[in-house]
Amino acid sequence: MPDPMMLMRIYFKYCCGAKLNNSITFISDYKQPVFPVMKFFKLLLTVIIVVIVLAAAVIGIVYFSLNKETKELTYNLRKNTNGSYIELSGGVTHYELDGPDSGKVVIMIHGFSVPYYIWNETYEYFTEHGFRVLRYDQFGRGFSDRPDVVYNKQLYLTQLKELIEKLDLKQPVSLVGVSFGGILATDFTCAYPNLVNKVILIDPGYNFTKPDAISYITTFKEIIGADKRALSQLEDFKYPDKHPTWVEQYIPQMEYKGFRHALVSTQFNYVYNARESNTCLNTKNKPVLLVWGKDDKTVPFNYSDSVRSVLKTEFLPVDDAGHLPYIEQAEIVNPAMVTFLKK
Repeated sequence: MPDPMMLMRIYFKYCCGAKLNNSITFISDYKQPVFPVMKFFKLLLTVIIVVIVLAAAVIGIVYFSLNKETKELTYNLRKNTNGSYIELSGGVTHYELDGPDSGKVVIMIHGFSVPYYIWNETYEYFTEHGFRVLRYDQFGRGFSDRPDVVYNKQLYLTQLKELIEKLDLKQPVSLVGVSFGGILATDFTCAYPNLVNKVILIDPGYNFTKPDAISYITTFKEIIGADKRALSQLEDFKYPDKHPTWVEQYIPQMEYKGFRHALVSTQFNYVYNARESNTCLNTKNKPVLLVWGKDDKTVPFNYSDSVRSVLKTEFLPVDDAGHLPYIEQAEIVNPAMVTFLKK
């Protein structure tokens, strides 16, 4: 039987011309495959491995050069700090309690990342006016423990409830919460209404949603953006130049392991819907004072309308103040809060 390949050669030679004959190559003429597929995939795999190794090296360099969390919170460190410490089920909590034993109890709840020093002047003002005042660092902030757990609503509620019980505070207590602390004050009152007397919300958090990126990327952003986070605390003020040491106060807590995890985990696991929570608070029949700086860039002033549409409150809009009106306009806000609590 004639060879088929030979017949094809003869056909192209006599039917298509000699020039075509010279330009056509048959698979059978090659000892190797036309396209070296295996070599390509080996090369591709090598490139991928090299890219992964380089990426890991870059991430490692960035982490070790920019990571601020290099210290552990220890007993020896804490004994040289102000305030007191108490062991709770979730870990050690840093707190300060002052004022006459006979005074009405007020608990001050700080915001998302700034620890209890955020209340310095207001804390002193309240104690001077006869209140028994507690302020504390939430887990992951200040000098409180940074447990390696999920930072969800229950973690924060349990910490506050145990503080009230273990410190044997007279109940019911009044809560003063700023920003994220306002979220916590609202949710705590809804969960434990019998423990709460009155509530003051100062520029409370409203749109508390998950970050766009996954947690690993969000954590990496926190590493490379640590300085930016510290500097951004000045954005809470309308007049940041009046608070030159604010960032210096903030940075030390960033050096203790677990701070970053606490912030990221809270963003992903603290479920909060402002409208639902405020509606819930409204059903508890607690007197509420809402304070809001008109020039707030962190939680814009127009959100106060949304809160008041579902929550019955006394309302104190504060001119010429940002996110922390009780600091920038202390002479207006502090007396108003004391008057409200003494009614």
